[in-house]
Amino acid sequence: MRRGACPSLATPMITGDGLLVRLRPAGPGFTLSELTAVADAAEACGNGILEITARGNLQIRGLTAETVPRLAAKIADAGIEIAEGLAIETPPLAGLDPSEIVNPLPLAAQLRAAVIAYRPSLTLAPKLSILIDGGGQLHLGDVTADIRLRAGCAGDKTVWLLALAGTEAASRRIALLEEPSVIPAVIDILKTLSAMGEGARARDIDATLLQAGLVSVADVDAVEPLKPAPNSAGIHALGVERKVLGVGLAFGQIRAQELRTFLEAMEILGATDIRLAPGHALMVLGLAPERFAAAQALALGHGLRAFPLDPRNHIAACAGVGACASALIDTRATAQTVIDAAPGLLDGSLAVHVSGCAKGCAKPSASALTITAAPIGYGLVVNGPASAPPNAYIEEKTIRSAIERLEALVRQRKRAGESARSCLTRLGADVITTAVQQG
Repeated sequence: MRRGACPSLATPMITGDGLLVRLRPAGPGFTLSELTAVADAAEACGNGILEITARGNLQIRGLTAETVPRLAAKIADAGIEIAEGLAIETPPLAGLDPSEIVNPLPLAAQLRAAVIAYRPSLTLAPKLSILIDGGGQLHLGDVTADIRLRAGCAGDKTVWLLALAGTEAASRRIALLEEPSVIPAVIDILKTLSAMGEGARARDIDATLLQAGLVSVADVDAVEPLKPAPNSAGIHALGVERKVLGVGLAFGQIRAQELRTFLEAMEILGATDIRLAPGHALMVLGLAPERFAAAQALALGHGLRAFPLDPRNHIAACAGVGACASALIDTRATAQTVIDAAPGLLDGSLAVHVSGCAKGCAKPSASALTITAAPIGYGLVVNGPASAPPNAYIEEKTIRSAIERLEALVRQRKRAGESARSCLTRLGADVITTAVQQG
């Protein structure tokens, strides 16, 4: 399978530990028994490693050409319906969150049906994605997409903000549409992309021309920007009496046996369903309020992130050497070094990205600090993605001391009430580079 495609049961991706398959449930999530069946299949057909991606998709690693069909059969036998084709994504609590302006699930289903029914069939880029966000607490503002639809209010109207190419903050706002106009507008965009060729993405569209062809019910800036979403890990209220527990995988991975025993424990506590969430997380539904403390303790005992202040919430790490043929460093060991040597950096104000190569799969966008593989060991990129030229180079044997010097710089130079991110921004790349390269 070529690079730039999206791994699925039909088109697995070659990685350093075999073939990788990415699964998206056709519905909002999995029952506990369904996810347990997926864990069993991952162990029987792969190397037993499962991942939840930064976007909230499930991945199974260590497969072979012979075991992929067996995996597909086991998933089908368990009655699990997997979504194929164009990715149409909704927030993890869609349809459950009373703070949503609109439940996005019906619109997502209508759009999916319209795309499937369209003739002739549309030829779209494998990684093209659409987000439909009802505007609830765990919104998808930080997730990139080709086409974004976000519910909002313009005066007394409920509208959908159509935007292209990027996150909520970086995308180009195109129009505010009432719901009956949304699907025709999106289908027209997809027709344009299909006509441009299989590799076309929303960034390739003439946004000004598109904007001129749509009737916006109000100025696009009438919809207020989203406030930052909380971290997925922790307890989230769904109204007065209902809550949901978010737990994250440590650096995005978990062993099948660990996932299975965790799900067994959650079932004993009364959990019913699991929804996947951005930030390498899953949401546990159905727990009674008095069971949350026990559930969080069990999650922590299984190596999961169950609290908002867990420093691992603020590190993005790819699979790393041994799991990816492109990776040159042990990303998880490096991430743990950052946690151990520089806790002061992980105050929640910034994300540290540890990448095994310049592709930056775990976090394609810029980070305040990115540690990536380099010919001599590591490269440090300040306020940039893994693909950017490093501001500093660090030898493999000195990575811990370099991170310790960076933590000391922030500790010594941070002003009262200043966050780690603000401090690093004020000090600038040159000061940071000098600090990590001392000695």
